[in-house]
Formats: sequence, C-alpha cells, structure tokens
Amino acid sequence: MKWLLNWGWILLYSTVIAVSVLLITAGNRDPIEENQSDKITLTFRHFWTKEHDKPMLNIFEDVVSDYQKAHPNVKVSFEGMDQTTHREQKLKSEMVTGTPPDMFVLFGGAEIEPYARANRLMDLSQFVKERGLKDQYRDLQLWTFDDRIYGLPIEGNAEPLYYNKTIFNELGLKEPGTLAELDRVIQVLRDNGYTPFALGNEDRWPAAIFAHYLMDRYAGPALIQALSQGEDGYDFRNEKYLKAYEHLNEWVEAGAFASAANSSSTEEAIAQFTEGKAAMYLNGNWDINLFHRSDSGRNSASSFQDEVGVIPFPSFRLGETKSIAGGYTIGIGLSSNLDEAKKEAALDLLECFYTKEVQSRIVYEGLRLPSIKLSFDPERTGPVFAQVITLMEQSTQSFVPYDNILSPEVKRSFLKGVKEMIGGQLNAEEALEELQLSSKLYWNQRRSSVPFKNSGGAMYGVDGREVQGYSGR
Repeated sequence: MKWLLNWGWILLYSTVIAVSVLLITAGNRDPIEENQSDKITLTFRHFWTKEHDKPMLNIFEDVVSDYQKAHPNVKVSFEGMDQTTHREQKLKSEMVTGTPPDMFVLFGGAEIEPYARANRLMDLSQFVKERGLKDQYRDLQLWTFDDRIYGLPIEGNAEPLYYNKTIFNELGLKEPGTLAELDRVIQVLRDNGYTPFALGNEDRWPAAIFAHYLMDRYAGPALIQALSQGEDGYDFRNEKYLKAYEHLNEWVEAGAFASAANSSSTEEAIAQFTEGKAAMYLNGNWDINLFHRSDSGRNSASSFQDEVGVIPFPSFRLGETKSIAGGYTIGIGLSSNLDEAKKEAALDLLECFYTKEVQSRIVYEGLRLPSIKLSFDPERTGPVFAQVITLMEQSTQSFVPYDNILSPEVKRSFLKGVKEMIGGQLNAEEALEELQLSSKLYWNQRRSSVPFKNSGGAMYGVDGREVQGYSGR
C-alpha cells in the first residue's frame, strides 16, 4: 500500500511539472507566430475609373489579388474614385486632418510638395535603397524633395499630336511642322466640315495641354520654371504668354474646337476622332487603347489605328526644337501614419508593382511607358503606340506638363482660365490677369507662412492654418 501511495505522489508531481512546462511554453511563444494570424487591412485608393484606365485597373487588381493569396493575413481595400475628386478635394482634406488612405495613386511634382513638407507622405528613400530599386527607375525627379523620395512613379507618359491620315490625304494636307502651318490646317478642316481638334474638357486639364504647348513654343522652358518657383521679377502677364493665349483664343474663334468641348468627356472626344468627325486629337498615350471603332464605317476596328499618324506639337518657327510634354508624373504614395505592421505590408505590396512582369503588362496591355528600365517590343503594342515610342526616342527635349509643376493653388487658376477661354467667357488678357493674381497671392502666403513646427509641436501649413492631426517625425 505504501509503495502505491509513493507512486501516486510521483505521478501527481509529474503531471504538475508537465502542465507547468506546457503553460510556460504557451506563454513564451514566438510573437512572430501571433503576428502571422493578426489581420491587417490596407486601404488603397486609385483613380483608374475611366474607360481608358480599365487595362491598368485589371493589372493592379491582379497584383493585389496575388498579394493577398500570398499574405492571407492582409486584406487590401481597393477603392476607385474620380481623379479630379480624389486629387483636388478628397486627398487634400485628408492630408489636412492626417487621415489619408494607407496607399494612394497621385501625381508627382508640385502637387505632392506640400504633402512632403507637412510630413504626410512616407519617406521611401531607405526602402528604395535597401531593396536595390533606385537604379531601376527611369526618372525620380518629380518624386524627390530635399534628396528624399516621397513616392514612386508607376508609369511614364507623352502628349503628342494624333491626326487622321485618311482625312489629311483626302484634303491634300501635310503634317504641320510650325504653328503657322497648323493654323492653315485648322482653316482647311473647318472649310470642309471637320472639327479640327477633338476635345473633351469636362475635367479641365485636357484643354490646358493646348495652352502649355503654346506657352512653351512662344516663351521656351525657362520662364515657366522661374514662375513655378516664385522667382522675383517674373510675371504671367508677359508679352510672350499674352501672344500664346491670344493664339489659343484665335483657335477658339476659328472653331478649332467643338462648341460643347467643355462639357464633353474624354470618351466623347475620342469618339469624334475615331468616327472621322474630328481630324486631330491632342492628349496622352494613355488614350491609345480607345483608338478603335466597332461599327462598319470606313474606319474599321481592325484598321483605324493604321490610319493614325503621331507627330510632335508644331514648333513656333521652322527648324526649332519640338519638345514633347510628358514625364513620369503618375505614381503611388504611402501615408506617413502607418504603424510598423501596416508599413511592412504596404511596402511589400508596393514592391510588387515594380517587377518586370507587371511593368511589361503596363506596356503591352495599358499602352503606358514603363517607369523602370525595361526593354520591350514596340511591334507588340500596336502601330500608334509604336509611333509614340519612336517619337520619344527621336526627341531631344521634353518638359513636364505645366499643371504638374505649378502649385495646386496656381494650377487651379490656370485650368479655370483656359476652360473659360475655350467657353468664350474670358479673353487672353483676363485669363493671364487671374493667373498672375493667384500666383502672387500664393507666393505672398507661402513666404509668410512656410510650414513649420512650433515649440509646442503644432504644424502650420502654407495657408497659415494649423494642420490638425499632424504627427511629426
């Protein structure tokens, strides 16, 4: 009996030890295992909501889907929003309150500068360096401030002039090489019942392409750079810009644009071009995937792209350089407010967008220029995009579209003035007067209230108001 009692104590003791070991082991599990089961939700806002953006949306939805399969603990809330609403309204207010999405598509250059100054955008410099990505990008100029990288371009673009070769041949017209030759082309087209330029300006920026080309041709690139930096002694109301705006006004009066241009969409403008109602179209290469027809008219779906010619916007004088507007303006930024778990997940997803496979799809399916150094076959992209590539390779100069280098406040006046000129509500002098006024107000305000953090840690923005919800580094 005594030996049985002894064995009973031994068994009880062993049981207690075993249970203790299990509890200690459970209490000291590797925290990484727990994190793997933690759910992370990333919010990602894009503006690929238009018809011509569908290929890009499909590509990114595939990338996000593959990422979520490989990271079952991460859910990506993928939200689409109209570009103008996102850029000019929603994101601006979110940046003031410190509540932007975790990841978002945006434009580089002047548009993101105030976000970078206010520490709302994540500094990606270390990420790019650690993952060996910096040398892969073609151009990070528009995403770099004070030697820090605040976003990464997802695509490049160019804004050439497209024209209908069939219409030109019928009327005996040649490719215009100068503005004077383009003026004659416009007149011949109008005399023969064609709308010279297809324009859908409901988003305001398409008409600004005409304005910035004319401003560049009349004044060159140095003037806008000085104005965009607020340098003393420079004024939008100068003789060369006045002549450029007057030239645009002459086109409006000559009927170069449809009367409903300001209320027309991009898709409606492209339809005018592809249906042979308008002879020319000035916009970015992102619209090329809509250059087709589905009816049985003279330009069939399979042959219309063969009838499209691509040329640079004409120069002021014969022999002058025909620089092309474009650049690596569209990219992705991350909020600076992400905690470590979200930050790691967001950076991993961001890296997935810059593989050769994804960038190749952007070229062949989206007909966009790749943002990383990548060789591709122009013959696989179709005849129009192939011409754009050739044009870019032959071009010796390019410039960033003006709405990407002007501050958001000045850009708003620039777009508004051009739109009202197209609608016949403003003349050239009045539009430049309003543009100069907005520029003067902005730079006076900027110089008197550059964002700074006071002794109490509050951040003040370019408008002099305290930025609520600011969390400094």
